[in-house]
Amino acid sequence: MPIVDAFSPDPAPQGDALELKAASRRNHLIGLWAAEKMGLNTAQGEAYARAVERAHTERPSEEDVIRKVLGDLVASNVQVREGEVRVKAAEFLAQAREALKNAS
Repeated sequence: MPIVDAFSPDPAPQGDALELKAASRRNHLIGLWAAEKMGLNTAQGEAYARAVERAHTERPSEEDVIRKVLGDLVASNVQVREGEVRVKAAEFLAQAREALKNAS
């Protein structure tokens, strides 16, 4: 049986479109989370979250999103470990998948 990690596509046959939507929503949520940690206001936080979404669109790798968010947090002198960012990304992906599943 193959191992499925937090960034593997959902094994359920929901289609690539739903998975792309879930990844986009995850990126927005992790962007909001990081913005809060960086002390950004609401408008700045929304702009940052959209930038994280665009980073994934321009470079479609979850690793790029992790590197961007982690790099931005470190550059803002936020004490955070890579593992914490990865855990949050996995949590937000699960939330996004669940929300999309319930919306269908």
